[in-house]
Amino acid sequence: MKRVIVFTTPTCSYCRTLKGYLKKNRIRFKEVDVSKDMKAAMDMKRKSGQQGVPQTWIDNRPIVGFDRLKIDRMLNLE
Repeated sequence: MKRVIVFTTPTCSYCRTLKGYLKKNRIRFKEVDVSKDMKAAMDMKRKSGQQGVPQTWIDNRPIVGFDRLKIDRMLNLE
C-alpha cells in the first residue's frame, strides 16, 4: 500500500473534493491541516516549492492541486 498524505485547509473546496474522491476509492490517507500546523506548512512549501492546497503526497512525491489523472496513475486507479 502506498503512503498518502493530504495537506489541506478547512476552507478549501478542492481539498474537500479530493478527500471525498480518495474516500470513495477506499484510499487510506493522513490529513494535515496546514492552517493549524505551521511546521507542516513550511515543510510542504520547502519540499514542493508551492504553498497552495490541496497537496497530495504519494510515497513522498507531491501532486499540487486536485489532479485526478496524476492521482489515478500514481495509485493505480485507472
